Parts: sequence; structure tokens; C-alpha cells
Amino acid sequence: MHLFKLNMKLHLKMFWLITLVLTALDTMAVSGGAQNQETTQVQSKQNGEITNSIGMKLKLIPAGEFLMGSSISAEECVRLFKYDLKYYANELPQHKVIITKPFYMGVFEVTISQFRLFVKETGYQTEPEKDGEGGWGWNESTGKFEGRTPSYSWKSTGYKMTGNYPVLNVTWNDAVAFCDWLSQKEGTTYRLPTEAEWEYACRAGTTSMFQTGDSSKGLSEVSNIADQTAKEKLMNYQSFSFLPERDGYTFTAPVGQYRPNSFGLYDMHGNVFEWCQDWFSASYYKHSPETDPPGPTTGSLRIMRSGSWYDYVQDNRSSYRLRAVPEYRSLYLGFRVVCEPE
Repeated sequence: MHLFKLNMKLHLKMFWLITLVLTALDTMAVSGGAQNQETTQVQSKQNGEITNSIGMKLKLIPAGEFLMGSSISAEECVRLFKYDLKYYANELPQHKVIITKPFYMGVFEVTISQFRLFVKETGYQTEPEKDGEGGWGWNESTGKFEGRTPSYSWKSTGYKMTGNYPVLNVTWNDAVAFCDWLSQKEGTTYRLPTEAEWEYACRAGTTSMFQTGDSSKGLSEVSNIADQTAKEKLMNYQSFSFLPERDGYTFTAPVGQYRPNSFGLYDMHGNVFEWCQDWFSASYYKHSPETDPPGPTTGSLRIMRSGSWYDYVQDNRSSYRLRAVPEYRSLYLGFRVVCEPE
């Protein structure tokens, strides 16, 4: 009898011990599962791609540091690409820049379809439409570019484009108005990239003149730059420098037709120049702050980056800086947006 009671006590102790162990394991599994789910969600947000309500895709660009500006001297640029020293001097000195906060950047340049939605919802008129001067376009009958003229605007450039082509003939002010509308629509801040953010995103870890290296070899795989397709069409512009390759596009190409860079961004070389947030100063790099440089506080010209389908190879380098008055409009100029993480 005593033996029976003793055995019962041992069985009960073992039962409760096993129950406690199983309960603890279940709790750990639930807690671990929730933690893993939360981690997965964070990783998805950090490493993935977001798509906003108008179908615009953006990639998260991590914080980091890089060397901003030309990796070679102005004298070497002259030797390689001609022109004079002043053409390249504003890309120097090369200097360290730290981007302290991650940001989302448009995978593609803003398209005609996206800009059309902005106009439809707001009734917005671009500067080329409001000032009556119009934009630039291609006259097929004469085989020449012409402008400014009211017959050309973001709606019409003289050659066929569909909704997934980058929007053209938009000024810096038009680009900012688009960002303001998108910020209100999405409930978060959209803006043009700073010049430092743009070059950091373009380089994507590279230190060479192009994301493909220090020569134009392979450049046609990642960018829409004047090539043999364009040369055949642009008979009145044979003094241009044309790549030996052929991509099938005389003018702009639909976004995303070429290989992206390591950050997953398309057309960071070529296709169209892109407005940046900054004012331009030729001497800014000499005293630019190391951390998150915002650009000069005042100026008369705004920065444009990227190069275009219309331009020479040297104008498509990662460090090349072009500038224009904010009301400038062109067949080779569009923009890309940045979104600040919440």
C-alpha cells in the first residue's frame, strides 16, 4: 500500500514536471514566433521595395559614407574628354560625405503617367504652359530640335512616347509641386534628392567614373546615352559623340530598360537629367559639410544630375554636375523623388 502511494506520488511529480516543461516550451515558441515575425517585418521594410498609392516603386537606400566628386583631376578629364579645366573644376575637390539617415528613392524616374495623374487631380499647369513659352521638341520634317515654342510641353515632344516614359519639359518648380502633391496624398514627405543623396545613390558603393568602371565599355548596358541608333536619326547633329553600341532608342527610353545599379535603381546614368534639391555653387565642395550636406543656402541655379540620351559620355559620369535656372525646361530633363521614412 505504501509502495502504491509512493509510486503515485512519483507519477504525479513527473506529470507536473512534464506539464511545466511543455508549457514553458510552448510559451517560448509563441514568444519566439512573434519575435521572428516582428524581425521579418522589420527586415522586409529595410531591405525591400515599397510601392505607394500611385504605383511608384521606391528602394530603401541605407545610411553610409562615400567620396563625393571626381576621382580624377580636371587636367585628366581634359586629357580624356577634351573641353577646358573650368568644365570639370566644380567636381573637385573629392571629399568624404556621410549620409546619416536611410531614405527611399524612386526606382525609376517619374513617368508621364504619374505626372498625368498629378495634373488630373490638381488641375496643375506647368510653367511652360503658364508662361506661354512652351518647351522643346523634335521636328520630324526638318530633322531638328526646336524650342521654346507653345506647341511643345510635357504632353507633346514631337516624337511618340507612352505613359512609362520619363516626363520631360518640366521645370524645377514643377518637380517640387509634384512632390508637394504626393506628400499630401501619401501622408509622408516626398521631395527632390539632395545632390549628395543623388550621387551616393548613383554610385551605390562604386568609386569609378561610371557604375560600370572607368571607361565607357559596358555603359550601354546600364544607360541610355547617344549611340548608333541616335546617330542614324540625328543627321544634323553628327558632331555629337556617339557610343558604338545600338540600343534601339533615338531619344528617351521607357524607364527600367537597362540594368540597375547595386541599390536597385534604374537609369542613374543617362536617359534624362534629374533635378536635385540643391542650389549650385562651383566652389561648394571646398567648404561643404561632411555630414548630410544640404547644398548652398542661396543661389540662382539648381543642380541637375545623371546625364541623358542627348549627352556626351563625360556628362554621364557619377560626379558630373549640370545646373540651370529653376524655370528651365528641356527634352533631356526630368526628375526622380525621395521619400523620407516615417
